Formats: sequence, C-alpha cells, structure tokens
Amino acid sequence: MESSTGDNPKVTFEQDGDVGIITLADPPLNLFSLQLIDELGTATAHAQESSIRALILRAEGEHFTAGAQVDDVFQGLTPAHAEERLEGFRQMIARTERLPFPTLAVVRGLCLAAGLETILTVDLIWASETAQFAFAEPVIGLTPVAGGVYRLASRAGMGRAIETVLTARPYDAATMERWGVVNRVLPDAELDEKALAFARRLAAGPTQAYAVTKELMRTYSEQGMAAADALTPKACARLFETEDLAHGIESLLTKGPGHAEFHGR
Repeated sequence: MESSTGDNPKVTFEQDGDVGIITLADPPLNLFSLQLIDELGTATAHAQESSIRALILRAEGEHFTAGAQVDDVFQGLTPAHAEERLEGFRQMIARTERLPFPTLAVVRGLCLAAGLETILTVDLIWASETAQFAFAEPVIGLTPVAGGVYRLASRAGMGRAIETVLTARPYDAATMERWGVVNRVLPDAELDEKALAFARRLAAGPTQAYAVTKELMRTYSEQGMAAADALTPKACARLFETEDLAHGIESLLTKGPGHAEFHGR
C-alpha cells in the first residue's frame, strides 16, 4: 500500500507488511516547504490509522534534509502569524512521539534544523557514517522553533544541546552517537537494508507492551519519575488482557524463551 498527496508529492507513505515507511521525497535537499510539512502530517496520520506495528522515517537522495525552505516558511511573517504557523509545526511533529508503535529515523547526509527537530520526536535514530546534524537556525537569526533544543537536551544533556544552537555548527554521526542522540552508525550502503530488517523485528514484537513502554517514558519525560511510577501499575495491568502476554507466558513455560510469536493483540 502506498499513499501520497497531490500530483507531485514531497512525502509518501507506504506499507511493507507490518512496517510503515514515510519518505521525504523532494531530493536533493528535501527542504521543509509548507507543502512538505503538510504532507508529512498527512503521512503520519495515515501511519497512525494503518495496521502497521513499526514505522521508518527516511528520505530520498543524498541528504535527509537541509532544513526549512526559508522564503516559503518564514519570510514576511508577523509575530502573530509566525506563532500560529510554528505551533502547527510543533504539534505536527510531536504527534510522532505519541504513535503507539516503535519508530525509527534513518538519516544520511545533512539533517539540519527542522529535520533534526523532527527526528528527535522519533524513538530511535540510525545514521550513516557521513551524516551531519545541526541546528542551523541562528544563521538566519532564529532558534529551533518546535522543541528540538530541549528534546536534544533530554538525550544529550543541556550543555551539549545549547552548544549545538549557539555554534550552529554541524556534528558528525559519531559525535551524536557518543552523546546518546544517535543509536547506531552504519556504512551508507548498509543503512536502509539493515534498518528495514530491524524494523521488521520490532514489528514482530509485543506491540501493545511497546506502546505502554512509550507511554511510561513519555510520562517520565514530561512529568518526572513520580508521575511515571504512579502510572506504571495501571498501564502495565492493561497488558494482562492481551493475547500476546497470555501466549508469551504459555510459550515460555512450554518451549522456553525466544519462541513466542506476537500478533499485536
């Protein structure tokens, strides 16, 4: 299944079995124009409404994205108009965090500004060895507009996050992996194939348990450990009515670990 918006889509969504794939499809730079932003929101909605159990976010071409198409997105805005537009973008990419299945961003080449903010709402980030990450907004007198700097801080720490904004310089994939932002760095030629294989393994897992994990982690991030502790018994108790847990327990007791097949129910 494949879906897109308009005659010349800049974003596509396709389903490969239980794995969904959202692709930025406006190479070579995949700039975040108003059309691309709108279509990315539509693709995310399609993913959420589909039957997938894992999602990949990737891009066509040499670069993930070089950031926003400045003349289309920012030029000539009044503060009131800017606030409305930026809030829409923030809400659009933040919806990715609430998807009830694992998400994986696959990054090669440049990943700047709006692109970096977007992938920081994804659960896991894999990058090619030549990938470069930057908050480039200060180049035009701006700062990250959709929560990227504090999402980066949640992974890398406040000092490193603010450094990326104050310097606006690119950081390579190895540095981002060392900082805990990127989960895995791979040769460019292996990136897509291994990412798809990994996503398929995630999609074959206990999807509802993964959803609870994400809910608890989000609660911890937004409200702290006490709130997450308060939610944990109730959230985890819901899993005891799932077929996957019942089957997983039975499989463990009769066959040993590693033999359960999960169906997301």
